[in-house]
Amino acid sequence: MSPNLPALQAVAPEIVCLADHERSAAERLDAHAWAYFSGGAGDERCLQANRSAWDALPLWPRVLRPLSAGHTRITLLGQEYAHPLLVAPVAFQRLAHADGELASAYAAAALGAGFTLSTQSSLALELPAQAVLDTAGRGPLWFQLYLQHDRGFTRELVQRAERAGYEALVLTVDAPVSGVRDRERRAGFRLPAGISAVNLQGLGSAPTSADGSLCAGMLRHAPTWDDLAWLQAQTRLPVLLKGVLHPQDALQAARLQAAGIVVSNHGGRTLDSAPATALALARIARALQSGGHALPLVVDGGIRRGTDVLKAMALGASAVMVGRPVIWGLANAGAAGVAHVLRLLRDELEIAMALTGCATLADATPALLGEESP
Repeated sequence: MSPNLPALQAVAPEIVCLADHERSAAERLDAHAWAYFSGGAGDERCLQANRSAWDALPLWPRVLRPLSAGHTRITLLGQEYAHPLLVAPVAFQRLAHADGELASAYAAAALGAGFTLSTQSSLALELPAQAVLDTAGRGPLWFQLYLQHDRGFTRELVQRAERAGYEALVLTVDAPVSGVRDRERRAGFRLPAGISAVNLQGLGSAPTSADGSLCAGMLRHAPTWDDLAWLQAQTRLPVLLKGVLHPQDALQAARLQAAGIVVSNHGGRTLDSAPATALALARIARALQSGGHALPLVVDGGIRRGTDVLKAMALGASAVMVGRPVIWGLANAGAAGVAHVLRLLRDELEIAMALTGCATLADATPALLGEESP
């Protein structure tokens, strides 16, 4: 039996861009949820840098180009999709709205966007997949994975994702421990009753150590490149690595036959002073090209306008992920709010393409950013 449809709500008419969604969500969410979703690590320099980096990139438009046959279609992991927008994995979405991840999945499917479910989803992983798997025209359906200290538990989680119909695994590799999140600590953030990481139920606590080892021994269970090979041997699904910023790590991922890379700094939530994703994306794309690797690149972090999406494609991205804005839309109007966020981004992307002379996203090259001589 299909899950119940999320309740539809109206998006306020004064919300016409993602910044409006953010302001409205800040008023709707309680202090704990707002601190959790909006905060970054430390002094939040990385969080701010993500946004500033996209703003700093100019678009150099071309004129009088033929645009009549234009479209936003992309090919990702061998499949064609209507546009390059994907919903990023965000934990505990029921903090923002009672329908949580189910609403986000429905909205993504209705808008033809990809959807990635977090390991720390506040709903069982089977529910969103069951809800959208048969939707015509939907985008890719992926499952984000944290490797657990109990590899048997991890294997069972992967098998559940396969049975549910997820089409790829997105292995997060940049968070062996949590970042220092001052906003959450000031707010005294705790998950409220009734919200938990339901897909991790039954997982015991990781053993710690009092012998003075780094991070109380937690890093003994941190994933390594060997664990990537182990995971690839456990699943028939393609495995993308999320959280890669250094070009040398991207090259190693390519050598180990990762299916793709998500260039990400965890939304500025782990290592403060990590580079902005726009900067990392450009370096990784150049390194892979120089090394003769054609690896799909997805990027997240600070994308707030359709112009940002176009800039990402010009830097070498195959697609983009959007995280916090999805939560703002979810808080404001449930599934309709998420759909509104995605529709705004797609409309703005199409307008940006038209105004820069890009009939297709293949026309978005480094020249669009002024990186080549006229």
